[in-house]
Amino acid sequence: MQIEVSRDVFQLAQVFTISRGSRTEAKVLTVRVSDGTHQGWGECVPYARYDETLESVEAEIAGLPAEFSRRSLMDLLPAGAARNAVDCALWDLESKRAGKRAWDLAGLPVPGPEITAYTLSLDTPEAMQAQAAENAHRPLLKIKLGTPDDMPRLEAVRAGAPNARIIVDANEGWSAEVYADLAQHLVRLGVALVEQPLPAGNDDALIGMARPVPVCADESCHDRASLPGLKGKYDVINIKLDKTGGLTEALELRKAAIAEGYDIMVGCMVGSSLAMAPATLLAQGAMVTDLDGPLLLAEDRDTPLIFDDAGVYPPEAALWG
Repeated sequence: MQIEVSRDVFQLAQVFTISRGSRTEAKVLTVRVSDGTHQGWGECVPYARYDETLESVEAEIAGLPAEFSRRSLMDLLPAGAARNAVDCALWDLESKRAGKRAWDLAGLPVPGPEITAYTLSLDTPEAMQAQAAENAHRPLLKIKLGTPDDMPRLEAVRAGAPNARIIVDANEGWSAEVYADLAQHLVRLGVALVEQPLPAGNDDALIGMARPVPVCADESCHDRASLPGLKGKYDVINIKLDKTGGLTEALELRKAAIAEGYDIMVGCMVGSSLAMAPATLLAQGAMVTDLDGPLLLAEDRDTPLIFDDAGVYPPEAALWG
């Protein structure tokens, strides 16, 4: 088996800002796996929050043996970006070998479109209200927050998009006190979900705290091993392929989380349609789908995912799976 890794850069349509910083481009790794006859590919986004760099992820992939299976890969690499790209490339390779779609191989129903959130970058209240007004036609908006001064931003976005469903992502940026103060206002402003209000290492404060709006674990949830630590803190988990280390673990995490009573959100890093394509399988019937990465780009892969009023569609075989 041959593995090739390349770096790709996609320019963003506009500056994208969260509580941890800003970016103007998406830097991704593209992995191609070939058996000499067929080739599959996948994409990952190394994430500094998890101490990942382009170089460290490349080194992890370079350390793989010459032969391995998708199942044995689970023991060869930890959950994270490196395993994600290789795992998704193997799914694509298996699909091409079998002449079947990935959802058929996974034993899943044929997927359809799912309404996806569209993310508004962290900015001044005035700028965020303008962003909201420009995108007020979208049914679901996601607001990036995570500062001690977020109330004016919340009010501004609601004023700009009075009819949109809104979810909030604090990216670990609030303290327990700030979240407790904001919770009642989240209800008043019709917020449907709040993602990771507290730092992953300090989220025990959520135990016993009133959660009038469902609280979703993002940085606190990576794979199935995360589930025991979420009990009593969260109502929803955000499954991202770059956290689970690929579609294989993501499908297992989804099943296990539902069995434990959690609702499901399917999210993404900022990447191309290739990165989102496997996640469309996970998104079927999810409480929240947040696969808007390609909508934030100024450029995308050939045969990109289709987005319209019905949502994001599963990929064409020419893209993935």
